[in-house]
Amino acid sequence: MSSSADRFARTAERVAARQDSRAARLAQEVRDFVAPGGDERALDVGTGAGALALALAPLVQKVVGLDPVPELLELARARALPNTEFLQGDGAELPFPDGAFDLAGTLRTLHHVARPEEVVAELARVTRLGGRVLVVDQLAPDDPGEAAALHEFETARDPSHTRLLTDARLRELFAANDLSVLRERHEEEQRDLSAYLDLAGCEGDRRARTENLAAADPRVLVTGVGWYLLERR
Repeated sequence: MSSSADRFARTAERVAARQDSRAARLAQEVRDFVAPGGDERALDVGTGAGALALALAPLVQKVVGLDPVPELLELARARALPNTEFLQGDGAELPFPDGAFDLAGTLRTLHHVARPEEVVAELARVTRLGGRVLVVDQLAPDDPGEAAALHEFETARDPSHTRLLTDARLRELFAANDLSVLRERHEEEQRDLSAYLDLAGCEGDRRARTENLAAADPRVLVTGVGWYLLERR
């Protein structure tokens, strides 16, 4: 099992509990930002316990959620709605034909995968021409020093973390896959250190190291988040 899958298998119940506590807010954010027409066939890559899929479900015709972690999928299926389906699979090799979806999205997943460019390419591939792609993820700071400090903190906290991409790098990936930005939003999130470490199952020496990193540079507890709604050209 990969470090990412192992981490999420161990913390699945915590991930789902946090998801449940934020479900109403996420549903409203998705409704306002994506504004689906109601007849879309949608895909949620890296669905976890189903957060994005369940937010989309009342707004579209059908949602398929895909994730590599069985423990998370079990929790997603326990929360399933009549028009949702949850499958096990790899976001870098989606088991769907070209143009199979009207809307494809991923929520806070790219920084957990080794090759995010492959996931973006697959999202674009399975979205029909004129369809939409939603990407939401944490962002790396533009300043290299700040980015390095944040990467060290996130890696110490969570072994499933790979790297954060800057806004500029994400835009390069979008352009390379014929995705044009229709709408975007950027926000900052302030982390509660103890809760954030608990969510990742960060304990023992690793927790102590992470706490020391946060004490040395409190900027690591503030992270940027980018929302991008894209059109497949």
